[in-house]
Amino acid sequence: MAWEYSEKTKQLFMDAVHGKPGTHLGEIEDPDGLGEHGSIVCGDAMRFTFRVERNPDDPTKDVITDARYLTFGCTSAIAASEALCSLIEEGRYTPLQALKIQNKDIVEFLEGLPQQKVHCSVMGAEALEAAVFNWAQKRGVDLDELGVDLHTGEDDEGRIVCKCMSVSEPYLRRKIKELNLHTIEEITNAVKAGGACMSCHHTPGGLQDLLDEIWGTDGKALHILPADGFEEATPESLPISLSPYQFAKRIEKVMDEQVRPMLRHDGGDLEIVDIKDNLVYCRMKGACHGCASATRTLKMTVETTLKEAVDERVRVIEVGAGT
Repeated sequence: MAWEYSEKTKQLFMDAVHGKPGTHLGEIEDPDGLGEHGSIVCGDAMRFTFRVERNPDDPTKDVITDARYLTFGCTSAIAASEALCSLIEEGRYTPLQALKIQNKDIVEFLEGLPQQKVHCSVMGAEALEAAVFNWAQKRGVDLDELGVDLHTGEDDEGRIVCKCMSVSEPYLRRKIKELNLHTIEEITNAVKAGGACMSCHHTPGGLQDLLDEIWGTDGKALHILPADGFEEATPESLPISLSPYQFAKRIEKVMDEQVRPMLRHDGGDLEIVDIKDNLVYCRMKGACHGCASATRTLKMTVETTLKEAVDERVRVIEVGAGT
């Protein structure tokens, strides 16, 4: 499905994928802080790096002067990453001050995000925390002594509640409280848990049980079934939403109506060579053929658009001219 993004979100995304000066897509070599969050399997992943201007007397007064990110994800994930870097650099924040940036600050900077895409702003905040922890280790800053709890190693501890997204109980408990999440839908929008097979929604110890334990219940909680009245689906029983023919036609339609117009605006084009399962094999043409940024364009523009408009599992594979 197509999401309704603000003009600012769309502009930040386009500026980033085209490498416009002042944008932050990339990675700092030998950074002062490095952090990662997310999973390629889940469809969103981010590596965040920053460099500081070191204070010779007090490392807690180091100032972040440069921030960069590598994001595997959708339009909102890239735009949210841009927003995070801009907020940090413009604020001349120390690493510890940067931790005060919340996902709502990122959403406000973007002039809004669809509720289903709020998790993209959360991803940046988590990667930032990991990067600050890395900086603290390098600079000898005792975060515990300063009363800063970054929950390091949390995801590796405790029971896994959402197996599809590998989300643990300690992480869910923290995010439910931090983000004031009161429904399963809000949890899924914020951290993606429960967004795949849905079997963790009402299972014992699942999302609803966590919500009831944290916020309480009036004693009237019901076991809610899907609208069709059947038990929740397992990953193996989930139906494929589109047939191979329908999937290919949808890909071609999005290419013709959204992707090719963007490429042709800059003198480029592309050809669909083959479609196998969720893999779309493409060959760049025109000004895009042989361009140094062709691979970035294919991934950040073409694949992202197809993921947004067709299916998040779409992957685009570049095919050489002689293939």
